[in-house]
Amino acid sequence: MVDVADKLACFQAVTGLEDPDLCTEILQAHGWDLELAISSFTSSNQSSASTITSDSDPRDSLDPTQSASNSGLVPAPNPSIAWKLVTLPFSVISGSLGLVSGAVGLGLWAAGGVLSYSLGMIGLGQGRGGESSARLVSVSAAASEAMEFVAAFERDYPTTRPNFVGEGFMDALQRSRNSFKLLFVYLHSPDHPDSPVFCGRTLCSEAVAAFVNENFVAWGADIRASEGFKMSNILKASRFPFCAVVMPTTNQRIALLQQVEGPTSPEEMLTMLQKVLEESSPVLVAARLDAEERRNNMRLREEQDAAYRAALETDQARERQRREEQERLEREAAEAEQKRKEEEEAHERAAREAAEKEAARARMREQKALSLGDEPEKGPSVTQVLVRFPTGERKERRFHSTATIQSVFDYVDSLGCLEVEDYSLVSNFPRVTYGRDKQSLSLKEAGLHPQASLFVELN
Repeated sequence: MVDVADKLACFQAVTGLEDPDLCTEILQAHGWDLELAISSFTSSNQSSASTITSDSDPRDSLDPTQSASNSGLVPAPNPSIAWKLVTLPFSVISGSLGLVSGAVGLGLWAAGGVLSYSLGMIGLGQGRGGESSARLVSVSAAASEAMEFVAAFERDYPTTRPNFVGEGFMDALQRSRNSFKLLFVYLHSPDHPDSPVFCGRTLCSEAVAAFVNENFVAWGADIRASEGFKMSNILKASRFPFCAVVMPTTNQRIALLQQVEGPTSPEEMLTMLQKVLEESSPVLVAARLDAEERRNNMRLREEQDAAYRAALETDQARERQRREEQERLEREAAEAEQKRKEEEEAHERAAREAAEKEAARARMREQKALSLGDEPEKGPSVTQVLVRFPTGERKERRFHSTATIQSVFDYVDSLGCLEVEDYSLVSNFPRVTYGRDKQSLSLKEAGLHPQASLFVELN
């Protein structure tokens, strides 16, 4: 069931009324019957002298005295454009490829005598005017019937003829919508005595066929077929041959712009088609321009979106490059800081180790200086020792002759003149090297008493 909001929106679109409260009152007065409310509103706002309403029959305008023309054909009615709105039942709509989802968006037409209404919603039950939801016709079945009709028509009229499309009614309607053309409908009754003459003399005349092929999408059906029979009931065809010109509006309604029932001359048919085309031309042009504007807007949006995406990608790439550069700089700074800290720690460690080593050597010198005791005074049992260093520096001290060579090594170590600990003491005449292995010898035993000159030789 159609909800209240949809009915209200549809009624506003059809009538052009903007006051929602007024539209609600009108719909409530008609029991929320959308089609009845629209029909009542439009009939009260149309002049009966200039427009035939949706409840009128075009055959009311026929003049019986004109039935005897030179050609013996009955002239067709000539009502105003969009004289009737027709609701398509679900059984016809279901055979489409999705026409109900589209809309030309023409709304209320009032240009050039054209009056068309926006569509209502899909009805699943019994429609007004005896319309029923019959069994569904599948897309393949509708198209198959249309192709069979086209093949039969081309077989019977192989030369000049309208180019009927081999597809179901809703697909043909969609084709007319997409090409911004009206849909020319022909319902063929093979058993009717007037059908051969009408098809041969009027419908397939060179002028009519060429005009239809150039300006319309042509669709035909055999009324003995399922969809042809349904369309004859929908369009309320009471006489044959039957032709109609319809225009898609929105959802499941079509605007019946013109219909011709019974025999019609080529001239009358051409005049009728020309008039319909002329009066509906502003609407078709407006729809075409609107569609072109939508396409241009869509293309512009796509171009803008593409430009935005390109700019966004450029900005993202620039931001990514900036972030990577910043991360690189931060990483290099962190590595440099880490290296500085490591070097600083190594320097501090080396300085600490050097200080500790120097402190240890200072303690060692102090201890060895203390172990030497006081320097003895000169005497017969005292040995005078001169020590020369590689730097040329000379140091001299007296030792007891009984003191060991170790005492001389301790003396040299206590002076702090050497940075190394591995060295030997060498006497010149005779040249004798005193290493750590001879430290237990006394100076007298080593032949260094009463005096000795020793040179420090680094190992």
